[in-house]
Amino acid sequence: MSEEQMKEVFRRVIEEGFSKGDLDALDQCFPPTFEEHQFGLPPTLEGLKRSIRELRAAFPDLNLTIEDVVMDGDKLWARMTARGTHQGPLMGRPPTGKSFTITVIDVCRFEEGKIVEHWGAPDRFAQMHQLGLLPQARQAAA
Repeated sequence: MSEEQMKEVFRRVIEEGFSKGDLDALDQCFPPTFEEHQFGLPPTLEGLKRSIRELRAAFPDLNLTIEDVVMDGDKLWARMTARGTHQGPLMGRPPTGKSFTITVIDVCRFEEGKIVEHWGAPDRFAQMHQLGLLPQARQAAA
């Protein structure tokens, strides 16, 4: 598989799966043996789909934009911008109505044209801060 074909598989996962919520599109991009390594996510394709459904329930307007992609052999590194508005429950917290814009870094390993492993690093701290979901620091008395 060429680098351009691997980039196209990744683009499909991001644009169709995450940004549009078309989870059926993921079946052509991952084998049944797919392994997820991102902290806090289930390690399987079905777990990934469940996580995307939960994300889209919390952020119905979720959109990821691919900013940069670098290939090295069977691995793809990507930097993306994720945006959304908190309109549904998130980690047991009610919607805030606030929007976020964060950076996401992904690494994917490919075999036979499909993503077999994924590692992700979304800036969750910045997301929680922008949504007002972090505890506020107490001001020191003067």
